[in-house]
Amino acid sequence: MADVAMPRLSDSMEEGTILKWLKSDGDEVSRGDELVEIETDKANMTYEADESGVLSIVAQEGDTLPVGQTIARIGEGGGGNGAAPAPEEAPAQDEAEQPQPEEERRPDPEPETEAAPREQPQPVATQEPELAREDVQEAPQAAPTNGAGQGERVKASPVARRMAREMGVDLASLQGSGPGGRIVKSDVEAAKGDGARVEPPAPQEPPAEAPAAAPPPAPVATAEPQSGKGEVGTHDLSRLQQVVARRMAESKATAPDFVLDVEVDMDDAVELRKGLKAAAGEQPAPSFNDFVVKAAALALRDFPRANGAYRDGKWELYSRVNVGVAVAAQDSLVVPTVFDADSKSLGQLARETRALAERVRAGAITPPELSSGTFTVSNLGMYGIRRFTAVINPPQAAILAVGALEPKPVVRDGEVTVRHRMALTLSCDHRILYGADAAEFLSRIRERLESPLTLAL
Repeated sequence: MADVAMPRLSDSMEEGTILKWLKSDGDEVSRGDELVEIETDKANMTYEADESGVLSIVAQEGDTLPVGQTIARIGEGGGGNGAAPAPEEAPAQDEAEQPQPEEERRPDPEPETEAAPREQPQPVATQEPELAREDVQEAPQAAPTNGAGQGERVKASPVARRMAREMGVDLASLQGSGPGGRIVKSDVEAAKGDGARVEPPAPQEPPAEAPAAAPPPAPVATAEPQSGKGEVGTHDLSRLQQVVARRMAESKATAPDFVLDVEVDMDDAVELRKGLKAAAGEQPAPSFNDFVVKAAALALRDFPRANGAYRDGKWELYSRVNVGVAVAAQDSLVVPTVFDADSKSLGQLARETRALAERVRAGAITPPELSSGTFTVSNLGMYGIRRFTAVINPPQAAILAVGALEPKPVVRDGEVTVRHRMALTLSCDHRILYGADAAEFLSRIRERLESPLTLAL
Protein backbone atom coordinates (compact mmCIF):
# COMPACT_ATOMS: atom_id res chain seq x y z
CA MET A 1 0.00 0.00 0.00
CA ALA A 2 1.16 3.53 -0.76
CA ASP A 3 1.02 6.15 1.98
CA VAL A 4 -0.77 9.44 1.34
CA ALA A 5 1.13 12.04 3.38
CA MET A 6 -0.02 15.48 4.52
CA PRO A 7 1.13 17.59 1.54
CA ARG A 8 3.04 20.86 1.74
CA LEU A 9 0.65 23.24 -0.03
CA SER A 10 2.59 26.46 0.65
CA ASP A 11 6.14 27.48 1.50
CA SER A 12 5.23 28.41 5.07
CA MET A 13 2.98 25.41 5.75
CA GLU A 14 4.10 23.29 8.69
CA GLU A 15 0.87 21.42 9.41
CA GLY A 16 -2.62 21.07 7.98
CA THR A 17 -6.12 20.24 9.19
CA ILE A 18 -8.38 17.67 7.51
CA LEU A 19 -11.58 19.59 6.77
CA LYS A 20 -13.53 17.00 4.77
CA TRP A 21 -12.90 13.69 3.11
CA LEU A 22 -14.35 13.73 -0.42
CA LYS A 23 -14.04 9.92 -0.64
CA SER A 24 -15.08 7.30 1.91
CA ASP A 25 -13.02 4.58 3.51
CA GLY A 26 -12.88 1.58 1.14
CA ASP A 27 -13.76 3.56 -2.01
CA GLU A 28 -12.03 2.83 -5.28
CA VAL A 29 -10.14 5.97 -6.35
CA SER A 30 -8.38 6.86 -9.58
CA ARG A 31 -5.34 9.01 -10.15
CA GLY A 32 -6.44 12.65 -10.19
CA ASP A 33 -9.60 12.11 -8.08
CA GLU A 34 -10.18 14.74 -5.40
CA LEU A 35 -9.55 13.03 -2.06
CA VAL A 36 -9.67 15.56 0.75
CA GLU A 37 -10.07 19.24 1.62
CA ILE A 38 -7.16 20.54 3.72
CA GLU A 39 -7.00 23.77 5.70
CA THR A 40 -3.55 25.39 5.71
CA ASP A 41 -2.18 28.55 7.28
CA LYS A 42 -3.09 30.43 4.09
CA ALA A 43 -6.22 28.93 2.50
CA ASN A 44 -8.36 25.81 2.08
CA MET A 45 -7.09 23.52 -0.66
CA THR A 46 -8.23 20.27 -2.32
CA TYR A 47 -5.70 17.45 -2.65
CA GLU A 48 -5.89 14.87 -5.45
CA ALA A 49 -4.89 11.20 -5.51
CA ASP A 50 -1.46 10.45 -6.95
CA GLU A 51 -2.37 6.88 -7.90
CA SER A 52 -5.28 4.49 -8.26
CA GLY A 53 -6.48 1.87 -5.79
CA VAL A 54 -8.63 1.35 -2.70
CA LEU A 55 -8.62 4.16 -0.16
CA SER A 56 -7.96 3.42 3.51
CA ILE A 57 -8.43 6.56 5.63
CA VAL A 58 -6.08 7.06 8.57
CA ALA A 59 -6.67 10.67 9.72
CA GLN A 60 -10.13 11.81 10.75
CA GLU A 61 -11.88 15.00 9.75
CA GLY A 62 -10.77 17.71 12.16
CA ASP A 63 -7.34 16.15 12.79
CA THR A 64 -4.32 18.46 12.52
CA LEU A 65 -1.15 16.74 11.35
CA PRO A 66 2.36 17.94 10.45
CA VAL A 67 3.51 17.95 6.84
CA GLY A 68 4.67 14.47 5.82
CA GLN A 69 2.55 12.46 8.28
CA THR A 70 0.33 9.76 6.80
CA ILE A 71 -3.33 10.75 6.38
CA ALA A 72 -4.45 7.75 4.28
CA ARG A 73 -3.24 4.78 2.27
CA ILE A 74 -4.07 3.61 -1.23
CA GLY A 75 -3.76 -0.08 -2.06
CA GLU A 76 -4.99 -2.62 -4.58
CA GLY A 77 -8.05 -4.81 -4.38
CA GLY A 78 -9.25 -3.59 -1.01
CA GLY A 79 -6.18 -4.81 0.84
CA GLY A 80 -6.41 -1.88 3.21
CA ASN A 81 -9.96 -2.65 4.29
CA GLY A 82 -9.51 -6.13 5.69
CA ALA A 83 -8.65 -9.57 4.32
CA ALA A 84 -10.99 -12.39 3.34
CA PRO A 85 -12.00 -14.52 6.32
CA ALA A 86 -11.28 -17.94 4.78
CA PRO A 87 -7.48 -17.87 4.69
CA GLU A 88 -7.40 -16.26 8.14
CA GLU A 89 -9.44 -18.95 9.83
CA ALA A 90 -7.36 -21.88 8.56
CA PRO A 91 -4.28 -21.14 10.68
CA ALA A 92 -6.52 -20.76 13.71
CA GLN A 93 -7.92 -24.26 13.17
CA ASP A 94 -4.44 -25.77 12.72
CA GLU A 95 -3.20 -24.16 15.89
CA ALA A 96 -6.24 -25.36 17.81
CA GLU A 97 -5.11 -28.95 17.18
CA GLN A 98 -1.63 -28.19 18.55
CA PRO A 99 -1.81 -26.79 22.09
CA GLN A 100 0.69 -24.03 22.87
CA PRO A 101 1.75 -22.32 26.08
CA GLU A 102 -0.55 -19.50 27.14
CA GLU A 103 2.06 -16.75 26.63
CA GLU A 104 2.66 -17.91 23.04
CA ARG A 105 -1.02 -18.08 22.09
CA ARG A 106 -2.04 -14.68 23.55
CA PRO A 107 -0.98 -12.40 20.66
CA ASP A 108 -2.46 -14.69 17.95
CA PRO A 109 -6.13 -13.55 17.70
CA GLU A 110 -5.32 -10.15 16.20
CA PRO A 111 -3.16 -11.27 13.23
CA GLU A 112 -5.53 -14.23 12.56
CA THR A 113 -8.74 -12.22 12.41
CA GLU A 114 -7.55 -8.87 11.10
CA ALA A 115 -4.31 -9.14 9.18
CA ALA A 116 -4.58 -6.05 6.98
CA PRO A 117 -5.44 -3.45 9.63
CA ARG A 118 -2.25 -4.43 11.45
CA GLU A 119 -0.39 -2.67 8.62
CA GLN A 120 -1.66 0.74 9.75
CA PRO A 121 -1.52 1.02 13.56
CA GLN A 122 0.48 4.24 13.75
CA PRO A 123 -2.29 6.76 14.60
CA VAL A 124 -3.59 4.61 17.46
CA ALA A 125 -0.34 3.21 18.79
CA THR A 126 1.63 6.47 18.77
CA GLN A 127 -0.97 9.06 19.69
CA GLU A 128 -3.30 7.10 21.94
CA PRO A 129 -1.38 4.22 23.54
CA GLU A 130 -3.94 3.74 26.27
CA LEU A 131 -6.74 3.44 23.73
CA ALA A 132 -4.68 0.88 21.82
CA ARG A 133 -4.68 -1.23 24.92
CA GLU A 134 -8.46 -0.94 25.08
CA ASP A 135 -8.62 -2.35 21.54
CA VAL A 136 -6.97 -5.53 22.78
CA GLN A 137 -9.35 -5.75 25.71
CA GLU A 138 -12.37 -5.46 23.45
CA ALA A 139 -11.73 -8.86 21.89
CA PRO A 140 -13.65 -10.99 24.42
CA GLN A 141 -16.72 -8.74 23.96
CA ALA A 142 -16.98 -9.28 20.18
CA ALA A 143 -20.37 -10.56 19.15
CA PRO A 144 -21.07 -13.00 16.28
CA THR A 145 -23.11 -10.24 14.54
CA ASN A 146 -19.98 -8.81 12.89
CA GLY A 147 -18.11 -12.01 12.17
CA ALA A 148 -15.95 -12.12 15.32
CA GLY A 149 -16.21 -15.10 17.59
CA GLN A 150 -15.61 -15.38 21.33
CA GLY A 151 -12.08 -14.26 22.16
CA GLU A 152 -11.55 -12.59 18.80
CA ARG A 153 -11.15 -8.90 18.04
CA VAL A 154 -14.01 -7.02 16.41
CA LYS A 155 -13.16 -6.42 12.75
CA ALA A 156 -13.30 -2.66 12.15
CA SER A 157 -11.34 -0.01 10.28
CA PRO A 158 -9.14 2.34 12.35
CA VAL A 159 -11.43 5.28 11.55
CA ALA A 160 -14.53 3.35 12.58
CA ARG A 161 -12.85 2.21 15.78
CA ARG A 162 -11.86 5.74 16.75
CA MET A 163 -15.31 7.14 15.88
CA ALA A 164 -16.93 4.46 17.98
CA ARG A 165 -14.88 5.49 21.02
CA GLU A 166 -15.70 9.15 20.56
CA MET A 167 -19.42 8.57 19.90
CA GLY A 168 -19.86 5.87 22.54
CA VAL A 169 -20.96 3.15 20.09
CA ASP A 170 -20.34 -0.50 21.02
CA LEU A 171 -18.65 -2.14 18.03
CA ALA A 172 -19.68 -5.61 19.18
CA SER A 173 -23.34 -4.77 18.52
CA LEU A 174 -22.81 -3.73 14.88
CA GLN A 175 -23.03 -5.70 11.64
CA GLY A 176 -20.19 -4.63 9.34
CA SER A 177 -20.87 -3.77 5.70
CA GLY A 178 -17.21 -3.77 4.61
CA PRO A 179 -15.25 -6.65 3.03
CA GLY A 180 -15.46 -9.79 5.14
CA GLY A 181 -18.00 -8.18 7.48
CA ARG A 182 -15.60 -5.45 8.56
CA ILE A 183 -17.13 -2.44 10.33
CA VAL A 184 -16.46 0.85 8.49
CA LYS A 185 -17.13 4.51 9.17
CA SER A 186 -20.62 4.50 7.65
CA ASP A 187 -21.69 1.61 9.94
CA VAL A 188 -20.78 3.60 13.05
CA GLU A 189 -22.55 6.72 11.77
CA ALA A 190 -25.68 4.71 10.94
CA ALA A 191 -25.64 3.00 14.34
CA LYS A 192 -25.42 6.31 16.13
CA GLY A 193 -28.31 7.71 14.09
CA ASP A 194 -30.48 4.61 14.66
CA GLY A 195 -29.95 4.67 18.42
CA ALA A 196 -27.81 1.56 18.61
CA ARG A 197 -26.57 0.45 21.99
CA VAL A 198 -24.40 3.30 23.25
CA GLU A 199 -22.08 3.35 26.21
CA PRO A 200 -19.99 6.23 27.47
CA PRO A 201 -16.34 5.97 26.33
CA ALA A 202 -14.13 4.13 28.78
CA PRO A 203 -11.27 6.06 30.40
CA GLN A 204 -7.84 5.67 28.83
CA GLU A 205 -6.54 3.62 31.77
CA PRO A 206 -9.60 1.73 33.03
CA PRO A 207 -9.56 0.59 36.65
CA ALA A 208 -10.57 -2.87 37.76
CA GLU A 209 -14.26 -1.84 37.78
CA ALA A 210 -14.07 -0.57 34.17
CA PRO A 211 -17.64 -1.68 33.25
CA ALA A 212 -19.00 1.12 35.47
CA ALA A 213 -20.33 3.96 33.30
CA ALA A 214 -18.39 7.24 33.37
CA PRO A 215 -20.29 10.54 33.31
CA PRO A 216 -20.63 12.06 29.80
CA PRO A 217 -18.41 15.06 28.92
CA ALA A 218 -19.72 18.50 29.74
CA PRO A 219 -21.46 20.32 26.86
CA VAL A 220 -19.74 23.16 25.08
CA ALA A 221 -22.16 25.77 26.36
CA THR A 222 -22.04 26.11 30.13
CA ALA A 223 -23.88 28.33 32.53
CA GLU A 224 -22.18 30.58 35.03
CA PRO A 225 -25.04 31.97 37.10
CA GLN A 226 -22.76 33.39 39.79
CA SER A 227 -20.86 35.55 37.30
CA GLY A 228 -23.96 36.81 35.57
CA LYS A 229 -22.61 35.88 32.13
CA GLY A 230 -25.29 33.30 31.42
CA GLU A 231 -24.39 30.54 28.99
CA VAL A 232 -20.83 30.73 27.69
CA GLY A 233 -20.12 29.28 24.26
CA THR A 234 -16.57 28.33 23.28
CA HIS A 235 -15.46 28.28 19.67
CA ASP A 236 -12.30 26.75 18.25
CA LEU A 237 -10.23 29.02 16.00
CA SER A 238 -9.89 28.08 12.36
CA ARG A 239 -6.43 27.37 11.00
CA LEU A 240 -6.25 30.87 9.50
CA GLN A 241 -7.44 32.52 12.70
CA GLN A 242 -4.79 30.65 14.67
CA VAL A 243 -2.09 31.92 12.31
CA VAL A 244 -3.35 35.52 12.55
CA ALA A 245 -3.46 35.31 16.35
CA ARG A 246 0.05 33.85 16.56
CA ARG A 247 1.59 36.36 14.15
CA MET A 248 -0.04 39.39 15.74
CA ALA A 249 1.07 38.26 19.21
CA GLU A 250 4.57 37.68 17.82
CA SER A 251 4.58 41.18 16.33
CA LYS A 252 3.56 42.95 19.54
CA ALA A 253 5.91 40.84 21.65
CA THR A 254 9.04 41.14 19.52
CA ALA A 255 8.90 44.28 17.35
CA PRO A 256 9.89 47.59 19.05
CA ASP A 257 7.38 49.58 17.04
CA PHE A 258 6.73 53.31 16.80
CA VAL A 259 4.01 55.24 14.98
CA LEU A 260 3.98 58.30 12.71
CA ASP A 261 0.90 59.95 11.23
CA VAL A 262 0.20 62.68 8.73
CA GLU A 263 -2.80 64.29 7.04
CA VAL A 264 -2.91 64.43 3.25
CA ASP A 265 -4.72 67.02 1.14
CA MET A 266 -6.67 64.91 -1.35
CA ASP A 267 -8.48 67.63 -3.33
CA ASP A 268 -6.41 67.08 -6.48
CA ALA A 269 -6.76 63.31 -6.13
CA VAL A 270 -10.55 63.70 -5.87
CA GLU A 271 -10.61 65.68 -9.12
CA LEU A 272 -8.32 63.19 -10.87
CA ARG A 273 -10.50 60.28 -9.85
CA LYS A 274 -13.59 62.01 -11.24
CA GLY A 275 -11.83 62.26 -14.59
CA LEU A 276 -10.64 58.65 -14.48
CA LYS A 277 -14.10 57.43 -13.53
CA ALA A 278 -15.64 59.23 -16.50
CA ALA A 279 -12.99 57.84 -18.86
CA ALA A 280 -13.17 54.29 -17.52
CA GLY A 281 -16.72 53.69 -18.72
CA GLU A 282 -17.71 50.14 -17.75
CA GLN A 283 -14.23 49.34 -16.43
CA PRO A 284 -13.64 49.82 -12.67
CA ALA A 285 -12.12 53.21 -11.93
CA PRO A 286 -9.16 53.32 -9.53
CA SER A 287 -10.20 53.83 -5.92
CA PHE A 288 -8.47 56.12 -3.46
CA ASN A 289 -6.96 53.00 -1.91
CA ASP A 290 -5.40 52.20 -5.30
CA PHE A 291 -3.92 55.71 -5.25
CA VAL A 292 -2.39 54.95 -1.82
CA VAL A 293 -1.02 51.56 -2.93
CA LYS A 294 0.62 53.14 -5.98
CA ALA A 295 2.05 56.08 -3.98
CA ALA A 296 3.44 53.71 -1.34
CA ALA A 297 4.94 51.41 -3.99
CA LEU A 298 6.76 54.30 -5.67
CA ALA A 299 8.02 55.57 -2.30
CA LEU A 300 9.27 52.08 -1.40
CA ARG A 301 11.64 52.20 -4.37
CA ASP A 302 13.22 55.32 -2.91
CA PHE A 303 13.48 53.92 0.64
CA PRO A 304 14.74 50.30 0.40
CA ARG A 305 14.69 49.64 4.14
CA ALA A 306 10.95 50.33 4.23
CA ASN A 307 10.71 47.55 1.64
CA GLY A 308 12.72 45.16 3.79
CA ALA A 309 12.54 43.06 6.94
CA TYR A 310 14.43 42.39 10.14
CA ARG A 311 15.13 38.69 10.48
CA ASP A 312 17.54 36.82 12.76
CA GLY A 313 19.72 39.84 13.49
CA LYS A 314 20.03 40.86 9.83
CA TRP A 315 18.32 43.18 7.39
CA GLU A 316 16.66 41.67 4.33
CA LEU A 317 16.19 44.13 1.46
CA TYR A 318 14.00 43.03 -1.44
CA SER A 319 14.38 43.93 -5.12
CA ARG A 320 10.64 43.56 -5.88
CA VAL A 321 7.96 45.83 -4.43
CA ASN A 322 5.06 43.54 -3.48
CA VAL A 323 2.32 45.35 -1.57
CA GLY A 324 -0.12 43.35 0.54
CA VAL A 325 -3.65 44.75 0.75
CA ALA A 326 -5.55 43.75 3.90
CA VAL A 327 -9.02 42.35 3.14
CA ALA A 328 -11.66 41.47 5.73
CA ALA A 329 -12.77 37.88 5.12
CA GLN A 330 -15.40 35.96 7.09
CA ASP A 331 -14.24 36.01 10.74
CA SER A 332 -10.66 36.62 9.71
CA LEU A 333 -8.16 38.96 8.02
CA VAL A 334 -6.44 38.00 4.77
CA VAL A 335 -3.65 39.94 3.04
CA PRO A 336 -3.39 39.08 -0.69
CA THR A 337 -0.34 40.43 -2.53
CA VAL A 338 -0.12 42.83 -5.48
CA PHE A 339 3.19 41.84 -7.06
CA ASP A 340 5.43 44.53 -8.58
CA ALA A 341 2.96 47.25 -7.61
CA ASP A 342 5.45 49.98 -8.45
CA SER A 343 5.48 49.02 -12.15
CA LYS A 344 1.70 48.72 -12.63
CA SER A 345 -0.65 51.46 -13.77
CA LEU A 346 -3.54 52.70 -11.66
CA GLY A 347 -5.93 50.83 -13.96
CA GLN A 348 -4.02 47.56 -13.52
CA LEU A 349 -3.96 48.02 -9.75
CA ALA A 350 -7.69 48.69 -9.71
CA ARG A 351 -8.50 45.50 -11.63
CA GLU A 352 -6.06 43.32 -9.71
CA THR A 353 -7.00 44.48 -6.19
CA ARG A 354 -10.71 43.99 -6.91
CA ALA A 355 -10.13 40.50 -8.29
CA LEU A 356 -8.04 39.56 -5.25
CA ALA A 357 -10.67 40.87 -2.82
CA GLU A 358 -13.41 38.92 -4.61
CA ARG A 359 -11.40 35.70 -4.42
CA VAL A 360 -10.72 36.25 -0.73
CA ARG A 361 -14.41 36.69 0.07
CA ALA A 362 -15.32 33.70 -2.10
CA GLY A 363 -12.72 31.53 -0.33
CA ALA A 364 -10.94 30.92 -3.65
CA ILE A 365 -7.66 32.69 -2.89
CA THR A 366 -4.54 30.54 -3.36
CA PRO A 367 -1.37 30.36 -1.19
CA PRO A 368 0.88 31.93 -3.88
CA GLU A 369 -1.41 34.99 -3.91
CA LEU A 370 -0.91 35.38 -0.16
CA SER A 371 2.87 35.10 -0.07
CA SER A 372 5.97 37.22 -0.69
CA GLY A 373 4.54 40.56 0.45
CA THR A 374 7.17 43.19 1.33
CA PHE A 375 4.86 45.94 2.67
CA THR A 376 1.21 46.14 3.76
CA VAL A 377 -1.60 48.70 3.36
CA SER A 378 -4.65 48.46 5.63
CA ASN A 379 -7.67 50.69 4.94
CA LEU A 380 -10.61 51.17 7.33
CA GLY A 381 -11.70 54.49 5.89
CA MET A 382 -14.77 52.94 4.25
CA TYR A 383 -16.10 52.30 7.77
CA GLY A 384 -15.78 55.96 8.74
CA ILE A 385 -12.62 55.38 10.82
CA ARG A 386 -10.66 58.61 10.73
CA ARG A 387 -7.33 57.17 11.85
CA PHE A 388 -6.03 54.00 13.49
CA THR A 389 -2.81 52.15 14.23
CA ALA A 390 -2.29 48.87 12.42
CA VAL A 391 -0.18 45.99 13.76
CA ILE A 392 2.98 45.27 11.79
CA ASN A 393 2.83 42.11 9.69
CA PRO A 394 6.10 40.39 10.72
CA PRO A 395 8.82 40.32 9.55
CA GLN A 396 7.96 43.36 7.38
CA ALA A 397 9.45 46.71 8.35
CA ALA A 398 6.21 48.70 8.35
CA ILE A 399 2.47 48.85 7.67
CA LEU A 400 0.43 51.83 6.47
CA ALA A 401 -3.03 52.48 7.95
CA VAL A 402 -5.45 54.55 5.83
CA GLY A 403 -8.29 56.52 7.40
CA ALA A 404 -11.45 58.03 5.97
CA LEU A 405 -11.34 60.71 3.30
CA GLU A 406 -13.62 63.57 4.41
CA PRO A 407 -14.04 67.32 3.96
CA LYS A 408 -12.46 69.41 6.71
CA PRO A 409 -11.99 73.12 7.35
CA VAL A 410 -8.34 74.11 6.87
CA VAL A 411 -6.44 77.38 6.69
CA ARG A 412 -4.89 78.18 3.28
CA ASP A 413 -3.34 81.55 2.48
CA GLY A 414 -4.71 82.98 5.70
CA GLU A 415 -8.30 81.95 4.95
CA VAL A 416 -10.46 79.10 6.19
CA THR A 417 -11.56 76.80 3.41
CA VAL A 418 -12.92 73.24 3.11
CA ARG A 419 -10.61 70.60 1.65
CA HIS A 420 -10.72 66.82 1.33
CA ARG A 421 -8.34 65.39 3.92
CA MET A 422 -7.19 61.84 4.72
CA ALA A 423 -5.07 60.55 7.60
CA LEU A 424 -2.19 58.11 7.06
CA THR A 425 -0.58 56.29 10.00
CA LEU A 426 2.70 54.40 9.59
CA SER A 427 3.66 51.70 12.12
CA CYS A 428 7.38 50.87 11.94
CA ASP A 429 9.79 48.27 13.33
CA HIS A 430 12.57 50.36 14.87
CA ARG A 431 15.09 47.55 14.37
CA ILE A 432 15.22 48.30 10.64
CA LEU A 433 13.35 51.57 10.00
CA TYR A 434 14.48 54.54 12.10
CA GLY A 435 12.48 57.66 12.89
CA ALA A 436 14.00 60.06 10.34
CA ASP A 437 13.90 57.48 7.52
CA ALA A 438 10.29 56.62 8.33
CA ALA A 439 9.31 60.32 8.40
CA GLU A 440 10.88 60.91 4.98
CA PHE A 441 9.20 57.80 3.59
CA LEU A 442 5.77 58.88 4.85
CA SER A 443 6.33 62.42 3.54
CA ARG A 444 7.16 60.99 0.10
CA ILE A 445 3.83 59.12 0.08
CA ARG A 446 2.03 62.34 0.96
CA GLU A 447 3.82 64.24 -1.82
CA ARG A 448 2.74 61.64 -4.37
CA LEU A 449 -0.89 61.78 -3.26
CA GLU A 450 -1.01 65.57 -3.22
CA SER A 451 0.40 65.56 -6.77
CA PRO A 452 -1.58 62.60 -8.12
CA LEU A 453 -0.54 63.07 -11.75
CA THR A 454 2.88 61.68 -10.72
CA LEU A 455 1.15 58.35 -10.04
CA ALA A 456 0.35 58.02 -13.74
CA LEU A 457 3.91 58.65 -14.95
